[in-house]
Amino acid sequence: MDAILDFLKTTGFAMIADNWKVIIMLAISCLLLYLAIVKKMEPLLLLPIAFGMLLTNIPGSEMFHEVLFVDGHIHWDLFGGAAITQEFIDSIENTVVASTLTAGETISVGLLDVLYLGVKLGIYPCLIFIGVGAQTDFGPLIANPKTLLLGAAAQVGIFITYLGATLMGFTSQEAGAIAIIGGADGPTAIYTTQILASNLLGPIAIAAYSYMALVPVIQPPIMRALTTKEERRIVMKELRPVSKTERILFPIVVTIFVALLVPSAAPLIGCLMLGNLMRECGVTERLSKTVQNELMNICVVFLGVSVGATATANTFLNLKTLEILVLGIVAFSLGTACGILLAKLMNVFSKNKINPLIGAAGVSAVPMAARVAQKEGQKEDPSNFLLMHAMGPNVSGVIGSAIAAGVLISLLG
Repeated sequence: MDAILDFLKTTGFAMIADNWKVIIMLAISCLLLYLAIVKKMEPLLLLPIAFGMLLTNIPGSEMFHEVLFVDGHIHWDLFGGAAITQEFIDSIENTVVASTLTAGETISVGLLDVLYLGVKLGIYPCLIFIGVGAQTDFGPLIANPKTLLLGAAAQVGIFITYLGATLMGFTSQEAGAIAIIGGADGPTAIYTTQILASNLLGPIAIAAYSYMALVPVIQPPIMRALTTKEERRIVMKELRPVSKTERILFPIVVTIFVALLVPSAAPLIGCLMLGNLMRECGVTERLSKTVQNELMNICVVFLGVSVGATATANTFLNLKTLEILVLGIVAFSLGTACGILLAKLMNVFSKNKINPLIGAAGVSAVPMAARVAQKEGQKEDPSNFLLMHAMGPNVSGVIGSAIAAGVLISLLG
């Protein structure tokens, strides 16, 4: 009987009494799994994120330990089995984590601790960007370079939100990490957050991918509010053909220019353009297919599960998380609005009119935002095809969000 009682005390069911908040986190993870599987909201990443959240919040699983990465640092000595000292506990700024530690204890490194190193060291987001680059056609942007301005305008929402977040009491690093949600680029948001404010990684990643999935819900009301029927009916001129030479030179030139302008953006931009060069050069087809499929899929699984693991009950269930969700949708909405408004302004000075709807595609939710612009345009004129035109600002938004991330990292990191 004593053995049975001892066993029952070691089960996760008994440990729930010590931290009832895990029940809420398990419920949230199940909700996210439902949204990913049934509602198909960004399932490729939301599903592993939700399952990582599920694993990390099961009492007694010991798969992820916040102390190994507390205060934004990797404590390699604890990975090596060193005992926690009282001096270490006293030095921790995160009082929630510090309160769970006891001097003299050692950490048994879990699976998710090891996988999370790929996030913390910036490996997974960059590898995913190689795959994104190999999947991206920059032809529409090259054919109509002025749509690059629309992608840049959409990033204005990031910096406006940064100012708002600082006024709400977030530190400058936390504000920068929150604001990057407005770029609507999951890997960029994760890469930036793990450098600036890794303690907010879970909420920011969930917010970023949730809003990306909600593009067809969030953007149309903004698009209709800021444009007239006549503007939504504007038919744009057919794009010119883009030569193979232009396609090959584009990733090389962009990498050199952006890396010199914003060196801290070089990892993201470099990986993005490396993948695109593999796609366009015509001599690395095997590599292009590999980074688009096998490599990218593996990294997505590892990234999602390990990011979800950071959403523990102690760090997720607080007022900051709610504020992040609100600021995230503000950033996303402002980015959409700024792209539309710049397109309207460009029409004042341009002979060849731009349909302002494509400005909303400046956020880098590729290709969903471009499809939303196409759909809204065809509601007014079924014969109007905006998709290829919208892909210009859409792919420029990917570049723009990476540059914005580099600027934030350079200024705040």
